[in-house]
Amino acid sequence: MSTANGNTKHDRSPSAVYSEVQSSRLQVSLPLPSVLKSSFSVVDGPKSSAAGNPDQIGKLFPNLFGQPSVSLKAGGSLPDKSLKIGVVLSGGQAPGGHNVITGIFDYLQTRTHGSTMYGFRGGPAGIMKCKYVKLTGEFVYHYRNQGGFDMICSGRDKIETPEQFKAAQETVKKLDLDGLVVIGGDDSNTNACLLAENFRANNMKTRVIGCPKTIDGDLKCKEVPINIFRNDWKFNGRCTIHWKILSLLMGRAASHITLECALQTHPNIAIIGEEVAAQKQTLKSVTDYITNIICKRAEAGYNYGIILIPEGLIDFIPEMQSLIGELNEILAHGPIDKEGAWKKKLRSQSHELFEILPKAIQEQLLLERDPHGNVQVAKIETEKMLIQMVEAKLDNRKKEGKYKRDFKGQPHFFGYEGRCGLPSKFDSNYCYALGFCAAALLHSGKTGLISSVGNLGAPVEDWTVGGTALTSLMDVERRHGKFKPVIKKAMVELEGAPFKRFASMRGDWSLKNRYINPGPVQFAGPSADIINHTLRLELGAKA
Repeated sequence: MSTANGNTKHDRSPSAVYSEVQSSRLQVSLPLPSVLKSSFSVVDGPKSSAAGNPDQIGKLFPNLFGQPSVSLKAGGSLPDKSLKIGVVLSGGQAPGGHNVITGIFDYLQTRTHGSTMYGFRGGPAGIMKCKYVKLTGEFVYHYRNQGGFDMICSGRDKIETPEQFKAAQETVKKLDLDGLVVIGGDDSNTNACLLAENFRANNMKTRVIGCPKTIDGDLKCKEVPINIFRNDWKFNGRCTIHWKILSLLMGRAASHITLECALQTHPNIAIIGEEVAAQKQTLKSVTDYITNIICKRAEAGYNYGIILIPEGLIDFIPEMQSLIGELNEILAHGPIDKEGAWKKKLRSQSHELFEILPKAIQEQLLLERDPHGNVQVAKIETEKMLIQMVEAKLDNRKKEGKYKRDFKGQPHFFGYEGRCGLPSKFDSNYCYALGFCAAALLHSGKTGLISSVGNLGAPVEDWTVGGTALTSLMDVERRHGKFKPVIKKAMVELEGAPFKRFASMRGDWSLKNRYINPGPVQFAGPSADIINHTLRLELGAKA
């Protein structure tokens, strides 16, 4: 990598570690939306508001609130001046993240001659500690169209205290940065907005642009129709001999990946968290639903099957939400005593629920919170909890003569091995355009926007490009016992075409073997052919 003085050094060597597929990707030249191929102008839209609580958001962001979103239009010109731009990866990996960086780099090389680009190492902590690498053509080359986040690595730190903002200010002043690009999800882009507000409030020249990078699919709006979340999860149900419970969704708050995987692979059961919440289902009703299907399949001679669940399922169950909310408040105000006196702070219903949970789940619910004050749902083995609860129900049915087979649940957690995978062609093209757009927005003097690329069902040259005001995506949410500004999460829409299609087919999948394997996504062919099923449905194309 590099030391803090910016000396370039990379760990990737194609001849030593790259497969034939990886090596071939290095040579691929990526297309761009036509508006980014020549001169363009930046056109302001109407004054923006907020996703919720605009009065509070306006007070929290007095220098940014109300600024318009923008679009790039052909024609016009920007000055050919050199820029100094920094970039940081924030949060977990997502396929295509490296291409956002290469898009920024290529824009600077072709449009702003003599520019310098720095990559902050290890996420936001790299900004605060002034740890960076100077990005060069030879360095960036080895990461084009590749998976992972190891170009500069990432982190989950937040910049939020006065001391942390001061450290960030000192770093951007030292490097004389004209701009900073934050590549991350909803929390990371909230942080980007806070940095943009802080820098402007202190009359600093450094502008901040965000880029949507999350596999969760929850950083989405009209202008940002899709995030970087194409993980091509695959399984073949025909090879299973027992029941497999797969927790697929990385991220705690939305079931987009679970829904997408269900549409592409046709499991026997897929639990969509948003539906669980809307129907106010209990932990008992969820396990009853699973148990009933297991029994029906056993009667039909199928004592096996596959279940998909979102990682954050327990956070969708209303009674669990209440319990977790109470635990968050308790943990935000002090440690938990070993004697258990803290349990008296729980409401009676939450106390009863906590006591019936498996001991391992109890312990996991009490783990240290993440930097955003949330339960670390990735460390809560929800799939194992469901197996234990389903086993208990099946044992009872066996005693009643209602289940005559043996149940063996096999848990799987598909997390980081999926999100570090090679990006599809769509991911590569989309992320490259996002990076190119982010650099264009900084070049035009904008700040407090998130790079936005739309019209994704069309060929790449017809994609639209612009920037969405980050404050327009904001609401307030209670974290660490306090109300804080956050980008409002986009959840699975139960009235949307993707969920309705899933709901119309899941009954057939539950009792019959309809498994399909979508196969590998090739790095070839029209981009529209490899846009995922959910996106095609959302854009109104034929399923």
